[in-house]
Amino acid sequence: MSRRMMRIGNRIGVWMYRTLDGRLASGSKDVHVLMLTTPGRRTGVPRSTCVRYLETADGLLVWGTGSGSPQDPDWFRNLRAVQISDVQIGAAHVQMRARELTGAERSRVWTDVILRADPRIGRYAVKAHRTIPVALLETAE
Repeated sequence: MSRRMMRIGNRIGVWMYRTLDGRLASGSKDVHVLMLTTPGRRTGVPRSTCVRYLETADGLLVWGTGSGSPQDPDWFRNLRAVQISDVQIGAAHVQMRARELTGAERSRVWTDVILRADPRIGRYAVKAHRTIPVALLETAE
């Protein structure tokens, strides 16, 4: 999928999420989608995107497959650059802090949590030929 088509799809997805408060975001009761809004790392302009997540006891896990793109998605690079992001789940907004998982912790979460929840996600890592970044979103205090 071209970068241009991905941007158009993202704009449509964000519009639908905002308009419907996330009610039709995933198309499946087993897939959970949130809308993440972070300032752009270069412009400071708020950027929103819908991403899949998994809820854990520690917070929300998000991962940057970029649909198998060879580079990390812009939204994940923006997430790395900021302290606090707005997370919308349904109609609720929460300010959250992201902590990128690295090393053994990232590998364990990728294998034991994310791929266990949906092994199909692994195909994006194969297509991308890179390590897919994973972050834990925790409520900002």
